Amino acid sequence: MGFHTLHKYICVFGLSLQMVWALDEVTLLNPPEEPLPDHLLEILYACAEPATVQLDCVVSFETGITSTLLLRQWSCVPGHPKVKALQLNLPDWLVYRADGIIPDSQGVLSCILLASVRYSGFDDTESSVAAQDEATLWPKPFFSRPVKRHQLCISWSTEMLQLTQLFSKKQCPLEQETVHLLSSMYGSTGESFGITKTLNPYSAEFLEYSRVEAISSPWCMFSMWIFVTRHCQEKLCGLLHRIDSHNNYVTPTLFLKQSGQLYIQMDGESEGASAFTPAFKVPLSEWCQISVRLRSRMVTVSMVCVNKEQRTVHSIVHMLEHIIVLDDTEGYFVIGGGKYIRGVEGYFGPVVYYRNRIPPHSMDGVVVPDVIRTVNLTGWLHTCQEFRLEMDVKIRGYSLQAQQGTESDTCFDAFHEWMVKDRRPSKTQCELWETTVPHRRQAAKLAKFLVFKHGERRASLPAVGRALYSLSLHKLSRASNTGVVSRILPLLLQAGCLADNRALHMSSVLYSAGLGVEEQPNKAWLLALLAAQKDERLALLRLGHLHHQGLHGLPADPDLAYAYYANIAQQTTLDRHNPTPQQTFVEAVYLNNDEVLNLQTREDHHIFQWLKLQAGRGAADAEQAVARMLFWGQQGVSPDIQKAVRHYERGAVQWEDPVSMYDYGIVLLQGQGVEKDIPKALTFLKKAMDQDFVPAISALAWYYERFEQDYEQAVQLWEQADLLESSDAALNLGVMYSQGLYPGKAADQCMAYRYYQKSAERGHIRAAILIASIWITGLPGCVNRRPSDALLWAKWVAEHNGYLGSILRKALDSYLKRDMFSSLLYYTMAAESGYSPAQFNVAYLCEQNMFDFLDPYFASNCMWRYYNLTLQSENPDIYALIRMGDLLYEGQRDGQKDLFSAAAMYSLAALRDEPQGWYNLGLLAEEGYRLPLSLLIDLGLSELYLADNSLLLSTLYKRCRDSEDTDSYLPCSLALFNVYLRSFQKDHSAAIKFSTAVAVVAAPAAFFIILGVLRRHVPSPN
Repeated sequence: MGFHTLHKYICVFGLSLQMVWALDEVTLLNPPEEPLPDHLLEILYACAEPATVQLDCVVSFETGITSTLLLRQWSCVPGHPKVKALQLNLPDWLVYRADGIIPDSQGVLSCILLASVRYSGFDDTESSVAAQDEATLWPKPFFSRPVKRHQLCISWSTEMLQLTQLFSKKQCPLEQETVHLLSSMYGSTGESFGITKTLNPYSAEFLEYSRVEAISSPWCMFSMWIFVTRHCQEKLCGLLHRIDSHNNYVTPTLFLKQSGQLYIQMDGESEGASAFTPAFKVPLSEWCQISVRLRSRMVTVSMVCVNKEQRTVHSIVHMLEHIIVLDDTEGYFVIGGGKYIRGVEGYFGPVVYYRNRIPPHSMDGVVVPDVIRTVNLTGWLHTCQEFRLEMDVKIRGYSLQAQQGTESDTCFDAFHEWMVKDRRPSKTQCELWETTVPHRRQAAKLAKFLVFKHGERRASLPAVGRALYSLSLHKLSRASNTGVVSRILPLLLQAGCLADNRALHMSSVLYSAGLGVEEQPNKAWLLALLAAQKDERLALLRLGHLHHQGLHGLPADPDLAYAYYANIAQQTTLDRHNPTPQQTFVEAVYLNNDEVLNLQTREDHHIFQWLKLQAGRGAADAEQAVARMLFWGQQGVSPDIQKAVRHYERGAVQWEDPVSMYDYGIVLLQGQGVEKDIPKALTFLKKAMDQDFVPAISALAWYYERFEQDYEQAVQLWEQADLLESSDAALNLGVMYSQGLYPGKAADQCMAYRYYQKSAERGHIRAAILIASIWITGLPGCVNRRPSDALLWAKWVAEHNGYLGSILRKALDSYLKRDMFSSLLYYTMAAESGYSPAQFNVAYLCEQNMFDFLDPYFASNCMWRYYNLTLQSENPDIYALIRMGDLLYEGQRDGQKDLFSAAAMYSLAALRDEPQGWYNLGLLAEEGYRLPLSLLIDLGLSELYLADNSLLLSTLYKRCRDSEDTDSYLPCSLALFNVYLRSFQKDHSAAIKFSTAVAVVAAPAAFFIILGVLRRHVPSPN
């Protein structure tokens, strides 16, 4: 048989195989969209050889687990396609509600009906499936499902089990009979910030009926722990009060007077409110439990104060002339300060409200709560007071020496002099008050230096504290690793004791992060409380973050977190109107972003000099950039408002740039960096408005409202600017509606709220604060209370604070100077306050670990901790998602790989069009890990769950290749080519083997034939 005949037979054989293979077929003709009872399903199927048709149900759960259930199986005989109709009997827990017999299935994400033609003789793998078809069914919500009517009589034991499950599962819901309004501690600055709480009606009818009946005859008790550091500076200060929907004080109202006495007010039905003042006073610097018990008209007030082992007890009973009214679901409770009153200065401990009972109360048996004993505030204050007294004595002694003009040698030099002078006995030159323990010598030296240099007036305890803090920073700036921290930390603690709140915050951060010292969360919390109570901005931000996320064992409490965030948010707006050199514009700079790092500059840097040169040549954009950098302190330039104003002026006068004219008009209007000149400001603002610069329109409207009281003209301009998306205009229109100043319209708080929300969504900081203040309490008839959303708005504003920006600038400058330890220290201060870019940068510094300045174990834990914290932000950096996925894949935490979580991280990155995410998902699939159905649903690839692995891989690598990142094109293309190559080898392995065999056999013969032909055509040399 010739070669051509053999080739023909082989081709015919291959074509016949393709025709035979094409006969395998299965199709779901009428699959339902959701699991239904008794659905008649029709399936079209055909096979080339005797086979089995199988119907499966693949169920995916929220946990990532997938389960395959066999529904039906029947034989397939070769021949023409057939249609089989069958009753679709899905599991009851997919179709019906749970009822004690049918188990609960609320964790089901989806289920897939899978019909397949399978051949025997293979394992149950992809290679045994000749054809398949699938359809996705989406389970109904639990309460939308039908209830199954069980036809059969169940056995007695099953019925008892069913009843047992019903009684064990459907118990009475947990009711708030004893309400912990505050279960932690709160540092109150004495300002108008406090903790807002609301209560809901009981779910149980009996309890709710009892509560409603008791509104006009309450039987309840309030208990609170308080530590007052300073008597009230106003007429009254808030301890605990309640505000109703009409913004009135109602039962209970507890204030503290200037005298230290309590002021207690109770509300009646028609008789109005009445108040009384107990004779006893709340002492300073002692933990006291104040209890108020209400019984119809009788009010019992008791106070137990604990000072070391001593207890002081006071109690009075007051009978009111009217019945007390208390509806605890109406309005809201406030702990500390609120919208209408300042809070006390000090600390709040647990606050408990017993709604429908008065527990047995023995004043002798009062136990200090665990949270108060754990923090040990009194222990710190006692030690600190001893140190302050010692330093005060030294300052007085050194002042006396300075006045006498005789400076004595220090005590700690006397022993050295005795050794030098042949050990001759010498009388000590030290007074008794000069004796100092070793760890306090540095503070004594600084006190002495300040006294002899500046005199007693300037050598105060706070001045010594500031000097200690500056000395600590100087020593830390010279450190090359974390080993020096443990030696410097005592100086920071002493500085904090002497009223330097920055030192308290830094010490808190070091103890929290374990940076160079042993990690001590409780001590870190104590130091943060001390700093926050003194209004340290970053400490307020840090405590807000801790209670927002519930970190370090602290309870997650959005109302408590909001109290801290609202404080620093309010200060942020004030700080922006009063810029200082200590403030810097907050810039989110990521250390892995080389493009942004290259834009950082300073006054003598070539980028800044080039911008100044372009500004001098009339480039308006350059003039704006230089002025902005100088005014706000951006991109590494130190703030200098006077220089910024000169650039505003040149841009406005010489170049007639509308942006510069607006900025120059604003500083003239407010007198920032230049003498206030309102007529001149109006001139430039009108010129800017004539060039259609929208902010200038809003600024002119503000002038007409504030200086001319021309509300009609102001509103007209603001309405015009609002249509052009001005955030300032929307805010001011909201204020006009709120205060009833909108011409021709009454005050409308709901309309004001809508404008505030519009302004906040456009990025206005003050509007965000107003929205947060509305959401924390709610606005009756307009918007419900939304504490979690209020917290996020306040947090957003707080993270724009200029003092946070200053810390971030120090961290970035240190990084650019290759001072890795200082950069890590400052970024950690911002990271522990919850600022996401700083958390990323801390993790990145620990990952890079340049110059090996960190211990490998600390670096590993640091990287895990802060990348993990970064992911809790609203929009985490993609690099953090990838690195966290890598750490989970490598089992960095406990040595165990977590492929499910790693795949989840990679998929989040892929959804943001990150090619590395798609690539890593492909690598997981190549290693044999089956990507969960829930993950593929999120990626929009649910149809590939049961497909051939090569199809899934090719899809993943195609998306990687087709992303906008050009650097990923080559590696993703190579990975895709590798998938195609392996698929080709798998599908055509037999043909490749046959071709190879033919080539091996035919090659020698072909060689000799070609050689013979060549010989015949080559002429003889003769």
